[in-house]
Amino acid sequence: MQRVEEIDQFQVLEEKVDSFIRMVTNVKRERESMLEKLHIQEEKIADLASEVEALRATRDKVKQRILSLLEKMEQLEVKA
Repeated sequence: MQRVEEIDQFQVLEEKVDSFIRMVTNVKRERESMLEKLHIQEEKIADLASEVEALRATRDKVKQRILSLLEKMEQLEVKA
């Protein structure tokens, strides 16, 4: 009888080990998936940061051109 109980315990242990291995495998897959998603998001953030920087540069150029035009208009008013 004791021999049967030992076999049953080994079977239970084996099932638990198999379950644990499946769980670890799933966690590894999920981790890889999350890392890939993170990489994609980091690339998007870098692209958006570059776009923001380009827009800021364009805004600064436009601002300078407007200021230049305003100065020219002021000079016209002073001369007139």
